Amino acid sequence: MKTHYKLTVVFALVGMIFFTSCEDDFLDREPLSSITPDQYLWDEAELAAYAIERYGTLPTHGQWSFGTFGIDANTDNMASIGYDNKYAPGQWRVGQSGGDWDFWNIRQCNYFLETVIPRWEAGEITGSPQNVDHYIGEIYFFRAYEYFKRVQTLGDFPIVETTLPDEWETLTEASKRAPRTEVVRFILSDLDEAINLLAAGSPDGAKNRINKACAQLLKSRVALYEATWLKYFNNTAFVPNGPGWPGADYNPGYQFQAGSLEGEIDWLFDQSMEAAAAVANTYGLTPNNGVLQQSLSDANNPYFDMFSSVDMSGYNEVLLWRRYDGGLGITHNVPVYAQLGNHGVGLTRGMVESFVMEDGLPIYAASNYQGDDLISDVRQNRDGRLWLFLKEPDQVNVLYESTIGTHATPIEPIPNITNSNPEQGYSTGYAIRKGLNYDAAQCANGGGYTGAIVFRATEAYLNYIEACYEKNGSLDGTASSYWMAIRNRAGVNTDYQVTISNTQMSLEAQNDWGAYSAGQFVDPTLYNIRRERRCELMAEGLRWMDLKRWRAMDQLIDEPYHIEGFKLWGPMQDWYNASNLTYGTPSASVSSPSLSDYLRPYEKTGNELVFDGYRWTMAHYLNPIAASHFLITGGSSSPIYQNPGWSTSANTAPSDI
Repeated sequence: MKTHYKLTVVFALVGMIFFTSCEDDFLDREPLSSITPDQYLWDEAELAAYAIERYGTLPTHGQWSFGTFGIDANTDNMASIGYDNKYAPGQWRVGQSGGDWDFWNIRQCNYFLETVIPRWEAGEITGSPQNVDHYIGEIYFFRAYEYFKRVQTLGDFPIVETTLPDEWETLTEASKRAPRTEVVRFILSDLDEAINLLAAGSPDGAKNRINKACAQLLKSRVALYEATWLKYFNNTAFVPNGPGWPGADYNPGYQFQAGSLEGEIDWLFDQSMEAAAAVANTYGLTPNNGVLQQSLSDANNPYFDMFSSVDMSGYNEVLLWRRYDGGLGITHNVPVYAQLGNHGVGLTRGMVESFVMEDGLPIYAASNYQGDDLISDVRQNRDGRLWLFLKEPDQVNVLYESTIGTHATPIEPIPNITNSNPEQGYSTGYAIRKGLNYDAAQCANGGGYTGAIVFRATEAYLNYIEACYEKNGSLDGTASSYWMAIRNRAGVNTDYQVTISNTQMSLEAQNDWGAYSAGQFVDPTLYNIRRERRCELMAEGLRWMDLKRWRAMDQLIDEPYHIEGFKLWGPMQDWYNASNLTYGTPSASVSSPSLSDYLRPYEKTGNELVFDGYRWTMAHYLNPIAASHFLITGGSSSPIYQNPGWSTSANTAPSDI
């Protein structure tokens, strides 16, 4: 605990900066190693430099991974080469130390705010007043962002607004967890401060720094998350005042600020809708040229290019993106993996089958569905996003050749489903084209420098639609217009009622966890709102967040779910040498046709812990707090309480709730 709060201020200005270079005049100052705290954070450039150090907490492309496009691995949308132990009850255990009970980034934000705000209010910060306001707003944003991460993983969490002395008693007292609803209120308050202070556009002019719309979008995300969490976990230990809530003895007499749980939920939905509309009404959608003519190339399509451009500043829909620079060695390998098997992160059968036909009908209700014997068949007559982003063999991956593109794959190969190396292997047979850039110069080994989207405005459209329906049980004109705009851009019949009327929940539930909340089917309208979100945000890192807040895994407690990929045991088996398709042995390379016609990546050898399918336990909706944190803060008298179902002892699995 002391190590997390230790009074240490980092003043390093790294050369390989995160988003964009700081002001040139800052480089003319005395070495930072010689600066004391009292000499720092007095002018605009120093505030800018401090704030830029916080950007490392945001999701962007890592050097040797599929970057942000791979975050949705280990959900019902995408599957990596190896399975996740959280779907094998008993394998996820309480850690000895570390984990999510961490305050380092929060501490950095608190130091800045308690140092700068008094100087700012006294008019002592030099530089452009607008820029000073903006950089302060960035820190409010980042503190909110850090707290939102803790709410998602731990729920209740201490609210700490100041730096604390390195004293056991003070730090222990500050460790008391606040009810999650209070933490969310605190987050939204910080975001309101950020919204008031941030400029409409970032000071760099290239959308490489946070702006007002980013804070509004995050506010809509946070409020929607908590509103749906409270709704679907109502009357459980995962909600304050619910039966068995472990915080009851630590927060006696707790009352929701809105007066009731139902009032709190409605207030949060309103907050989400208001913030989402502020973004959606300002930022239009990037055009999807040619999507209705599915025989055309996707080259020079703005919607396709938006996810893999070197410079994303020209896309109105992109609110924040990370710039990379090949000349400075600030690079990644996403373009290389986008031309192969996505670093072993493949789409699931469920994800692919979720996309409707271009006329709006689900595949089981359509007469023009071509089936899935071949990947080329799967793409025909479908939602334009599937046609655009699902790969098939023999597609062109390189239009612009380059001698430095040593790891380019000019023509899409047959999916290598028997290779367990993520560098070359295809986990499910289905792979995506999001992130693919046609310039071979991006395919030097580890030398790609395409941008990475952090926030885009379409999420605000989707947030509003969902919050509106969840709150009112119907869609207002604004929500309807947003939904039609998204479907129009996707090349799908904009009459979403056609899809709703032809939806059969029992069939959708076979391949989509989002068909459920608390183990029960949701209604077809809400399901199709979730479907739209699933398809539009495919491979953008939000699926796990959505599944948790919807309480969408309860049905896995009693019935296993089998992750599947493409239809191997049909005509596509002829793509492979039969001797390589071994099954039914401890060294099998693929799953047996006796299990399914579809490739099951985690059911090959019989030795997999999830060979009989993915299962779930309620405790896994929240992460455990590591054992050391209880010991440090007093053991049995610690003010910290463990999350539902988890023990305070290390290396223990959760119990049933």
